[in-house]
Amino acid sequence: MHTIGILALQGAFLEHRQMLEGLGVEHFEIRQPGDLNRPMDGLILPGGESTAMGKLMECLGMLKPLKERIADGLPVFGTCAGMILLAKDLGDEPRRFLQVMDIRVLRNAYGRQLGSFFTRGTFAGMEEVPMTFIRAPYIEKVTAPDVEVLATVDGNIIAARQRNMLVTSFHPELNDNQRIHRYFLNLIG
Repeated sequence: MHTIGILALQGAFLEHRQMLEGLGVEHFEIRQPGDLNRPMDGLILPGGESTAMGKLMECLGMLKPLKERIADGLPVFGTCAGMILLAKDLGDEPRRFLQVMDIRVLRNAYGRQLGSFFTRGTFAGMEEVPMTFIRAPYIEKVTAPDVEVLATVDGNIIAARQRNMLVTSFHPELNDNQRIHRYFLNLIG
């Protein structure tokens, strides 16, 4: 049985918690540096405000230990803002956060709140996966050969995997379909 830590500083962490509860997966919220010392088999970085989350992680002294754990192989799943936190390249954006995944991400690529939308698509060979996009980023470019593109919408990369890291532009936690979270749990082994 896996235990998953969910970054719970800001954003859609409650929805990820509910998804894990529905799957019968042990989990806990990460709110302070000491929580990073708890044993975990995987980590979820939820959607929300990436700048707010990044600043809070920085102020709390959590950026460096999180980066080290992920670099050492801790499986991590970043949704929306979580994708931004993991990206090495944010184009013209001056702030960088964990900088562990070889992708260039365009923030708010689909516009502001009015640019939010829902669609169904193919994810890693799974068809008809529900995808909710809220002020979503997308991956402009993968910058290493071991980054696997898992999904695209309208020609834009919206999901990818690199080693122990999984990212989606969309919010799988906002639907009752458990396939994306199951995919992450299967990455853990």
